[in-house]
Amino acid sequence: MVFVPDTVPGDRAQIRLIQVKSDSAIGTLHHLTAPSEHRIRPSCIVADKCGGCQWQHISWRYQLTAKQNIVTQALQRIGGFTLPPVDPVLTSPDLKTLGYRNKATYPLATSSTGQIQAGYYQKGSHRLINLNQCPVQDDRLNPLLKNIKQDIQQRGWKTYDEKQQTGELRHLSLRIGRRTGEILLTLVARSGNLPGIEEQAAKWLQLYPQIVGVCLNINPRNTNVIFGSKTHCILGQPYLREIFSGLEFQLRADTFFQVNSEAAETLLQIIAEELNLMGNEVLIDAYCGIGTFTLPLARLVDKAIGLEVQEAAVEQAQLNAALNYLTNVSFYGGAVEMLLPELDIQPDVVLLDPPRKGCDREVLTSLVELQPSRIAYISCKPSTLARDLKFLCQNGGYQLTRVQPADFFPQTPHVECVAFLVR
Repeated sequence: MVFVPDTVPGDRAQIRLIQVKSDSAIGTLHHLTAPSEHRIRPSCIVADKCGGCQWQHISWRYQLTAKQNIVTQALQRIGGFTLPPVDPVLTSPDLKTLGYRNKATYPLATSSTGQIQAGYYQKGSHRLINLNQCPVQDDRLNPLLKNIKQDIQQRGWKTYDEKQQTGELRHLSLRIGRRTGEILLTLVARSGNLPGIEEQAAKWLQLYPQIVGVCLNINPRNTNVIFGSKTHCILGQPYLREIFSGLEFQLRADTFFQVNSEAAETLLQIIAEELNLMGNEVLIDAYCGIGTFTLPLARLVDKAIGLEVQEAAVEQAQLNAALNYLTNVSFYGGAVEMLLPELDIQPDVVLLDPPRKGCDREVLTSLVELQPSRIAYISCKPSTLARDLKFLCQNGGYQLTRVQPADFFPQTPHVECVAFLVR
């Protein structure tokens, strides 16, 4: 098997092998002799350079087919499921394949001619591809990018050089409420030494009424992690309001929230329907974040409990519950593997939404011991999902009844999905 990036199934091409192993090889595209029927012209002029969207050259309908196959193959190879019940990929109601992201975080740099740049890194490098707009970001964010770069230039603020570890500005983050239109602007800096930042924040709020707050995040570490632990609101408010599944949420600069709001709402509807909640259940949402799924589902059960390791997210979840007058939900801070065995509660339903690495073995063992009648497992990485489902089915007596992939990230190979287990 030969893996060749930037190709499409059905392409006829000349390739150059760059790495050969006993069972596989990696090549690069040298010359395309005959394009696949699934190959299209990318919407973005820098799609072949930018590392943000790897699949813009593939037709969207075929992207859906490929993503369904990715999930199916992971469940077969890693999970050992002979005929996994994988549905066709779920799309957002408006079939939006561009302009869907509610958050854009751009690395900042200075060109050889001294110009401030913002964009994404070229594939496999730390060379910045300068952008004035991005087709997958919410269209309302694009007009800000060019002007904010110019303002930074005029202020004389220096961008961070990771090799020399000099300069200040590291990232520009723009987040928008898809339903409210409110925008939160955040600069990520090494120490926060940005002369005139208060004056500039006031100008941004005056020029762009949709910006509700300007924040400054401090990240002094030499790391690829974008946000540091401290965020200060320079002017306005430190959050924006968003309406999700009929509830109001407050989102801060570093809050984790699904970047595709519409697709996430659609997946939540599938989860609620499949779980067939009758109103008398006890539901545990492990890895609950700010309660994105906990709070809407709390309206359908007797009691909901959210578990989350990040204390700041727990505080936001509690705030969001209070904003929506939901009194049957509780949130606990700490590692899920520590909290789950200590809960003196027998859940009827457990919702899992772990990070890409999947669930810790202690979490899965606790679920086997608790034996909830239904489990819904949300995952952004099919391989770890397959591994964990295999453990639960083999050791907990669960049956995999349905796997629903969802297209949270059009134009990329990433696929979100939810798997349903019953006992």
